Amino acid sequence: MTQQQTPAGKRPYNFSAGPAAMPEAVLQRAASEMLDWQGSGMSVMEMSHRGKEFGAICTQAEADIRTLLAIPSHFHILFMQGGGLGENAIVPLNLSRGGVADFVVTGSWSAKSHKEAQRYCTARVAASNADNQHTQLPDPASWQLSAEASYVHVCSNETINGIEFQQLPDLAALGSKAPLVIDFSSHVASRSVDWSRVGLAFGGAQKNLGPAGLTIVVVRDDLLGHALEICPSAFNYKTVADNHSMYNTPPTWGIYMAGLTFQWLLQQTEGALTGIAAMEQRNVEKAKLLYDFIDGSDFYANRIDANCRSRMNVPFFLADEGRNEAFLAGAREAGLLQLKGHKSVGGMRASIYNAMPLAGVQALVAYMREFERSHA
Repeated sequence: MTQQQTPAGKRPYNFSAGPAAMPEAVLQRAASEMLDWQGSGMSVMEMSHRGKEFGAICTQAEADIRTLLAIPSHFHILFMQGGGLGENAIVPLNLSRGGVADFVVTGSWSAKSHKEAQRYCTARVAASNADNQHTQLPDPASWQLSAEASYVHVCSNETINGIEFQQLPDLAALGSKAPLVIDFSSHVASRSVDWSRVGLAFGGAQKNLGPAGLTIVVVRDDLLGHALEICPSAFNYKTVADNHSMYNTPPTWGIYMAGLTFQWLLQQTEGALTGIAAMEQRNVEKAKLLYDFIDGSDFYANRIDANCRSRMNVPFFLADEGRNEAFLAGAREAGLLQLKGHKSVGGMRASIYNAMPLAGVQALVAYMREFERSHA
């Protein structure tokens, strides 16, 4: 047995937080088309982004993600670059109008979003959970929202801290007329989105949809055309939308790979459920299995309140952190990879995105049980 193979001789289970594991069927299809995409004589990486071949790939990818996420027709889908950190600047450049924007800071990523936006507008903290070390979500009823805010920003799943909004806030019910902006990078396509509550959503593809390099932005019609003068043309949402994501050369390989992932997701079934509904049921089952085991053990602990635990990113700690290295070494030997927690919080973290099968979580729980038995 090696670090590259599980005991069954299959690929290891990769729990990386991102870039993350992709569906094996998607990787196999990409490999089969690597040198010659559908008889074109070219790899996708060799195509002109303005050619008919890539045009077909991009058009299909856009149609498939619209179907997959049930995105209404009055929202534009933009394929961009720069990742979530790039959008932390691009969003205020497009939406703030140089005025006020509200931020709900619930962990590392929303804190970065707030800090970056201060370069372009008056970025206010409307609510924060820093006082409880990002283990609970602030009650929306307590948010101090600005009457003049151009938008309200939340990170709907905090990858590092392992905290997730199980329901998006209803800003109208809170008395705000501002559009809601969500960074859904790390749980996009893992659950449905209530688009009636959202003005703009953005996410890097590298956690749940594809390889690093592609950023997906879903933006409502009325939010286009308000960019600051200093906004680079390539990052102006209206310019990108008017040019169907082709104003500059887009991340063609990333779009192709994400498109294959969209098709894979649309084909998923769980009983009578299909697509996102099937994935959500599967993700609930995976997360419950892991959290239930952690909660039933005195050897491991998760510090996030049960009502806002992330289904995608499960941080956990050993009671004796002196055993961390032994735990990680044994996990690698068992074919369980990338379980070390983020350096800012320590401990362990299992990211169980859509591509992680239930069998992978079962293997992790079995290893954790055996490690506890032999080290307790």
